[in-house]
Amino acid sequence: MSDLTSDPAAPPVDPAAPPVDAELKARLAELVKDLAVKRGTFTLASGRTASYYVDARVPTLHHEAGPLIGVLLQQLTADWRFDAVGGLTMGADPVALAMLHAPGRPLDAFVVRKAAKDHGTGKRIEGPSVSGRRVLAVEDTSTTGGSVLLAVDALVEAGATVVGVATVIDRDTGAAEAIRARGLPYRYLLGLADLGLTDDRV
Repeated sequence: MSDLTSDPAAPPVDPAAPPVDAELKARLAELVKDLAVKRGTFTLASGRTASYYVDARVPTLHHEAGPLIGVLLQQLTADWRFDAVGGLTMGADPVALAMLHAPGRPLDAFVVRKAAKDHGTGKRIEGPSVSGRRVLAVEDTSTTGGSVLLAVDALVEAGATVVGVATVIDRDTGAAEAIRARGLPYRYLLGLADLGLTDDRV
């Protein structure tokens, strides 16, 4: 299977994604709803306003939800060929580490800074080198795709081949389309329906 797709008529979420364990996914959705869904008026990182907020840092750092995320993302991306995973700090960091520790293929993890350090080695990407490697870009929640695409740009500049993007929670607010417009396949574990939410931006 090709890692890249450019068919504009294809659905925004890869229909060929491998199946994940339905029982584990249902448990993860239950945990995310209990731990992370907040009601109110919130301004998102994208600048958009919403009547709910999913504080994804809580489940990704939770003793039960975190390992479930790692297992399920390993399953969801089982047909993609890569040996390192990471994304823009800090949302992607626990997601990448969950995949690193999950059963399945051996993976290195990396951290993409928002900007290169102005001291020491001056690195933008921390961890094992990604140069010449096939990597997966991840994040905890996708809204517009802007954050993960910043990581993609940094990875490409560092000499990596990004095989795709995977996220834990998709808000159905344009991330899939933006990522696919860059020629990258996109997959997610949980959508709004899984969490009993709707796209009710205010």
